Amino acid sequence: MQPGKAHRQLIKARLLATLLCCLFISTAIGGVLPAAVNGQPLPTLAPILEKVTPAVVNISTLSRTRIIDDPLFNFLFNLPQQEESPRPQSLGSGVIVDAQKGHVLTNYHVIENASKIIINLSDGREAVAEVLGVDPRADVALLKIELDGLVEVELADSDALRVGDFCIAIGNPFGLGQTVTSGIVSALSRSGLGIEDFEDFIQTDASINPGNSGGALIDLNGKLIGINTAIVGPSGGNVGIGFAIPSNMAREIADQLLRFGEVRRGELGISAQDLTPDLARAFAVNSRYGVVVSRIRKGSPAEKAGVQVGDVITAVDGKPAKDVRSIKNTIGLVMLGQQLELTVIREGKTINIAAKIEELDRAIALFDGVVLAEETTRSGRQYLVIESVEPGSVIDRNGLQAGDIVLSVNRQYVSTIDGLEQQALGAKGPLLLLIQRGQRRSYVEIQ
Repeated sequence: MQPGKAHRQLIKARLLATLLCCLFISTAIGGVLPAAVNGQPLPTLAPILEKVTPAVVNISTLSRTRIIDDPLFNFLFNLPQQEESPRPQSLGSGVIVDAQKGHVLTNYHVIENASKIIINLSDGREAVAEVLGVDPRADVALLKIELDGLVEVELADSDALRVGDFCIAIGNPFGLGQTVTSGIVSALSRSGLGIEDFEDFIQTDASINPGNSGGALIDLNGKLIGINTAIVGPSGGNVGIGFAIPSNMAREIADQLLRFGEVRRGELGISAQDLTPDLARAFAVNSRYGVVVSRIRKGSPAEKAGVQVGDVITAVDGKPAKDVRSIKNTIGLVMLGQQLELTVIREGKTINIAAKIEELDRAIALFDGVVLAEETTRSGRQYLVIESVEPGSVIDRNGLQAGDIVLSVNRQYVSTIDGLEQQALGAKGPLLLLIQRGQRRSYVEIQ
């Protein structure tokens, strides 16, 4: 063999070895090809997908728009009254969770403002869906279709998930049709993202793109662990940071939507603020996290359970209470009547308090994430000021901010927190607030 030829073959062998090494490393890091599932070799994900993909549907919606909405124009030109014409509004995905009843889970934002919802199955069949109930605050919707021979996906226990578990995302990105991507669970219990009012997301690096919303995130047993919901990335593109609503949370919401047609959330009835290092020193608390109870509503579950102003709540049902938002999120995701155990530090001692969650009044819920304070002018006149506003809260989305003074609620003067709550509780619709900011006064409708 000639030296030149031998040298070229050696180079080819080294290149092949390098490529194989790179392929092995990328496979191990990307989590695309697991070595085995339940002890059985699995060189392909196809068997799992063949079982699950028939349960993942494509969703398209129609909204109605009026071509001409001017009676005078119609009269002058002798034109008939123009009817509203349907037009495509959005594309998304859904998951069949009950084949016998035809129940489909998806995101609320997929079907929001739709006049008609069309479900397309992987076998080419099509059906118009009925809306059984929606929960905009958690971005969940439950639909129903009337078709025979449906396939459902079994729901897994999402509480059993671990970071590093393999997962598969199935959906309809960019309206292309059913598409599959894979990855791992990157993080659990993600909240505070400002995506929804109530957040407890699974984070994954499986590619999720526009149109995947409402689709399935499954484990390697072919069970549903989440409903794909949102992504974080520049210009809405995928960069390996996707979020899914856990299956346990989706299941609880769906159960309430079936029972009541809506989600009835509970509350403790407290106002609180995050535990800062200064407050921790003041209350002689060694915990690095928690919330300090600053107010308790009369007759609330917190008052009935014996919670006191100045208590530092460090955990709810064993889950760390990292901040006010985490407590709100935990309480907002439990069923009415459920009993929660609060871990509280009071005067240096740790105690446990059991509180039963009661229904949340919607008008009062509009002030979730807002800290109000009662102040007094030099002349002795009392007034109500917004001390802080949580980003993403209803009040924040309506443009109110810290320092704004609340003068009235539904045209009734208020100067105390009790007065504000009393006016809010009596309201049957949106709240009309008169706000003073500096020298300027303006009305703001909150709903």
